[in-house]
Amino acid sequence: MLRSYLFLIWLYGWMAICGVAYLPTLLFPRVVTLKAIGLYGEIIRVGLKLICGIRTEIRGREHIVPGPALYAGKHHCMLDVFIPFIVTREPCHILKQELAWTPFLGWYAMSTGMIAIDRAGNTKTLKKMVEAAKKRATEKRTIIIFPEGTRRDPNAPPDYQAAGISALNKALNVPIIPVATNAGLCWPARGRRFEPGLIIYEVLPAIPGGLDRKTLMARLEADLETASRRLIEEGRAAQAPKSGR
Repeated sequence: MLRSYLFLIWLYGWMAICGVAYLPTLLFPRVVTLKAIGLYGEIIRVGLKLICGIRTEIRGREHIVPGPALYAGKHHCMLDVFIPFIVTREPCHILKQELAWTPFLGWYAMSTGMIAIDRAGNTKTLKKMVEAAKKRATEKRTIIIFPEGTRRDPNAPPDYQAAGISALNKALNVPIIPVATNAGLCWPARGRRFEPGLIIYEVLPAIPGGLDRKTLMARLEADLETASRRLIEEGRAAQAPKSGR
């Protein structure tokens, strides 16, 4: 727990430092700010390794396609939010509306054109999200969405919400990039105890855009769950104590 609390100081301390230091980037083209956020993501990875004994690995970068595209990832923890800033050029998150009012975080989100939505909204909210995503797609950006909607424990059964990603798929007709992970083994969805081990993100081969809703969801869930289960087993093996001679 001591290492966990030290890492939280690292995480939020650097967030405050970067939040102030990055303010001048808001005067430059959007991509400069996005790359700066990606640098903060790398700082998080350094802290995980030095303080918590958690290594992070990103596989399958060759499967990243230039925007416009849809990035559909498993969501276990806060780190998932920063990985797209490391592996894609111009990510655009779909995020909770209340985050837009958060100091620093909200400023950077809105200045870089993230899409803020009311998660408890209705059909009108969905339509607004799709219209905003269409505009971002014309800018050749990668739209980031977590199909299960919120952070989930790696042992929890899948709970895919089809409405959002299906609407985006139908409207944009762009490649969908699934991203599997086992991050929740080391960084819990809830709680503050970080466990040493290996966090892996694996970018999977893109799914063609324009598939019908049923076909899309079946393939997306199969691809993500199969790969994530494999990564979870690999992560558990890395955490297992080594037997002596």
